[in-house]
Amino acid sequence: MDIELDHEQRMLLDTVRSFMEKEIYPHEEAVDRAGRVPPELGRQIERRAVEAGLYAANLPESVGGGGLGYRSMAVVEREYGKTSHALHAWIGRPTEILLACEGDQRERYLLPCVRAEKRELFALTEPEAGSDIMSMKTRAWRDGDDWILDGAKHFVSGPVMPDFAIVFAVTGVDETPRGPRNRITAFLVDVGEKGFDIAEGHRCVSYRGHLTFRLDFSGVRLGPGQVLGEEGAGLALSGKWLGMGRVWVGATCCGKAERLFDLAAEWAAMRRQFGQPVGRFQATGFKLADMAVELRAADLLVMHTVGKAERGAMTDADAAMVKLYCSEMLGRVADHTVQIHGGMGLMEEVPVQRLWRDARLERIWDGTSEIQRHIITRSLLRPRGA
Repeated sequence: MDIELDHEQRMLLDTVRSFMEKEIYPHEEAVDRAGRVPPELGRQIERRAVEAGLYAANLPESVGGGGLGYRSMAVVEREYGKTSHALHAWIGRPTEILLACEGDQRERYLLPCVRAEKRELFALTEPEAGSDIMSMKTRAWRDGDDWILDGAKHFVSGPVMPDFAIVFAVTGVDETPRGPRNRITAFLVDVGEKGFDIAEGHRCVSYRGHLTFRLDFSGVRLGPGQVLGEEGAGLALSGKWLGMGRVWVGATCCGKAERLFDLAAEWAAMRRQFGQPVGRFQATGFKLADMAVELRAADLLVMHTVGKAERGAMTDADAAMVKLYCSEMLGRVADHTVQIHGGMGLMEEVPVQRLWRDARLERIWDGTSEIQRHIITRSLLRPRGA
């Protein structure tokens, strides 16, 4: 890692690396082969993360979290990215949206998540509304003081069956200068509510063992205390999570790329053909050079954007640039690493193939590369009146 760290951040990095070596790396292959994290293993990781002070490290100390700033969290997420999301997701980082909880919601939802007593899901994506959030079909309408929720969500991921979901639904239509616009509201919906069915969904070849869920809502009655934030503020809340979430994806991509690069460089130095290490052949050596440059650039882009976030100056386009460049950089590094390994890069006994499969998802979740390019393009053209 070619990022300048202060003394406390270096100590944090050492703590995370030690935790990963003891609690995470030994289980990678078994979890990938089984396609599932054994519940007892997941709870063990969760418990030891609490003991190590890593659980809820992203949330402020005022609610019992670790209080890490953005720069420190970038260091942590980068290290987590070196392994499977199926495993490091058990080191809980509750979504910052829960900081919008007020009154009784704090004790019912926020604080139990900080204490590792409850798990939440962020339920935004729908079968017909993935990238196009404004076309979501899930609806909620008032019935006296209550709300009635109907709809469905899918591709909602998490390490374990949750205790509740943060569900986004259309609660009306607002007139704007650009025409009618759906009013979207966030709700806190407990698993077990009448009319709320949740089940495991499709199984992904990336991050095997990290679960996806399908959520169905049919006439679910919610009290006024289950609205998160204000009615109509759902998009603003989701935007806060999605922005930094995309930066954290960029950081994890850098971590995974570094692990792949190390595997590629080691193989290129060790593997001999025609009487010399294959890394001495220009076709291989130039791949390593390109990988090193791109990883350095990605790391710098992440930290530059983290600095803007700390100053409150980060834009949607900034976060989109991080997500776009880092995820596509990782894709190139993963592909080069397989190529440098040749046939061995695709053998199950070698971790390269697993990291290659896992890398592919990064260009899709949290907004595809195409969506990131759309966000960036919009930020360039709108100020020019287009």
